[in-house]
Amino acid sequence: MIKVHRYRDAGALALGLGNLRLTGLTPRGLLFLALDAKGEIHLAVPEDILQVTRIRVGDKLSLAPPWSEPLFHFDSIHRLPAGGVLWNGDRRLAHPGDATDVATVVAEWLKGSGARNVFLGCTPHQPGSWFLADDKVAALHERGFVDVVTTATGLLARRMGEGHLYYLSQAKLVLVGPLFAWTPVYESSLGRILLLERRVKADRLTLTCEHGLVEVDVSALPHVAECVAVPLESGLGVVGRMDGGAFAVTCGVKEEWGLRDVAPALLVGAKGDTLVELAQSLRAS
Repeated sequence: MIKVHRYRDAGALALGLGNLRLTGLTPRGLLFLALDAKGEIHLAVPEDILQVTRIRVGDKLSLAPPWSEPLFHFDSIHRLPAGGVLWNGDRRLAHPGDATDVATVVAEWLKGSGARNVFLGCTPHQPGSWFLADDKVAALHERGFVDVVTTATGLLARRMGEGHLYYLSQAKLVLVGPLFAWTPVYESSLGRILLLERRVKADRLTLTCEHGLVEVDVSALPHVAECVAVPLESGLGVVGRMDGGAFAVTCGVKEEWGLRDVAPALLVGAKGDTLVELAQSLRAS
């Protein structure tokens, strides 16, 4: 069961998160975070906080939002090693004007929990990505960069309408900021990249492309090696994977900019945790 908390502004959210931490809430327990058109904050957490330790990223991605009203959702919030806050989510998050304050509050709360990031539920929206440092906010999606993924040495992103995966090192991020010096490090063999898996797992990342899924090895960035390509025309996309061979797989309508109307993910079991095993499971189902 899910419990919804509503906060008037970022200050109230900070107090609320502090109180929830005292009851045992950890970043695992942040299931959905969204703003409405007036800037009010909606936070979904488990009703039973004691169950937080059992929640995995894939479990979050498979949940349906607990509200029916249209809201602007966050997908993930990250504290970067070199400083700054990165967040991905609904491009309309900027409309109420409070998204930066909310991301900053959550990032500070993550710091108090010793966590670098939080991943939230899977919801349909056009993608947006933002970076905050030194009180300056940059909208990366205005240059086409979305679905930004953190790595040990920098950032990875796709560019809407393209088949390239881009990389920005931490050194260049500090030197020139988040809008410049992105370098193409891989070109999809299956057309435009429509979605990136939300986190690197065991040095691998799945790219959902126009004509299928591609898994790449990012252990030697900026060098990226293609591991396997699985042709598919169904609109299936991988948003995450878990230890033990389960993938969080969503489905949407393919558009030039990405996947439209994505659904809550389904957990697809596999005998291993690479795309080869997922492909075998999909073909067997």
